[in-house]
Amino acid sequence: MLQGYRVIELTAWVAGPAAAGLLGEWGADVIKVEPPGGDPQRRVFGAIGVADQPAVPPFELDNRTKRSVVLDLATEEGKADLERLLATADVLVTNYRTEALARLGLGAEEVMARHPALVYAHITGYGRSGPEAHRPGYDVGAFWARSGLAHSIVPPGEYPPPIRSAVGDHTTGITLAAGILAALLERQRTGTGRLVSTSLLRAGIYVLGWDIGIQLRLGKLASTKARLDRREPLLSCYRAGDGKLFWLIGLEGDRHWPGLLRAIERTELADDERFRTNRDRAQNARALIELLDEVFASRPRAEWAAIFDVHDVWWAPVNSIAEVIEDPQAVAAGAFVDMVPREGEAPYKAVASPVDFGGWTPPLRQVPTVGEHTADVLRELRAEG
Repeated sequence: MLQGYRVIELTAWVAGPAAAGLLGEWGADVIKVEPPGGDPQRRVFGAIGVADQPAVPPFELDNRTKRSVVLDLATEEGKADLERLLATADVLVTNYRTEALARLGLGAEEVMARHPALVYAHITGYGRSGPEAHRPGYDVGAFWARSGLAHSIVPPGEYPPPIRSAVGDHTTGITLAAGILAALLERQRTGTGRLVSTSLLRAGIYVLGWDIGIQLRLGKLASTKARLDRREPLLSCYRAGDGKLFWLIGLEGDRHWPGLLRAIERTELADDERFRTNRDRAQNARALIELLDEVFASRPRAEWAAIFDVHDVWWAPVNSIAEVIEDPQAVAAGAFVDMVPREGEAPYKAVASPVDFGGWTPPLRQVPTVGEHTADVLRELRAEG
């Protein structure tokens, strides 16, 4: 995997740490450079008005395989130590704003001139160029609101809900990690590093690429409809008799329709002129959704699950977070990992990173305290220098 690669992380909050955290999960030596007060993500609960907690799972997820070094970049000594670290590194990951990096003498062009083999990886809110490249942007702004995602998920006139925490940050972090690996492959051939950049905005637009592509190519796009007005009754959410939700995923309507009719014991609907073809069902979607609502209310979800599987009906449960944690398939798929507790902590589990490699055992996962490895890393630099 990435053993032998060194990543210097100069970041705050989530998207940058997520990218570097994945590289650490895959074996890289990630040195997280923090200011004297530490990454503000360590204090995220206080930032959102919740009493600070001794454990901060949002921080732990993205920082558990790293070494923490505190450097004061407002001092010449701190800048010099960072420069010595960069001289030993393969990758610099940062999500500081371009202007802040320039003030520190850490702009991409400057750093790569001093360290031409370095892969310089930069996440921004809105991009590195353009009239608003300087604008700060958490994922709710750049990834969710400005990309079109929030607007696209609700019917016209409705307020969109907020994005769940870090969804856009983690999507963008994965994106940057992929770009870093491509640049490292290129460096094997050329010996020269490269600037790799992405933004919350670009990642959001790419995620919504089907819809935006239709608008670009065809000049039109149907707006999001309320559930009863949608034209895909076999690709919709339903409530079982015990109140639990599930999603029918009959994307290929004509293929999946016969199995569904057998499952609900309503095979006579195959001859109903309103529902004979996919086009008919789309034109009469409200009537079909209301019919299915009545049918599905007659049994609990577990019973429908067994019936669906017998008749090859494609579906998925709409899980709560508590249900995800207990979902035997999620557990078997490796969605959760054991963490290495610190002294005084009880053993606990956390979310796994999303990629597995056959035969690969990830490094032990323990969250560093602020500056925990400063002395060790600086001692290594002196030894290496």
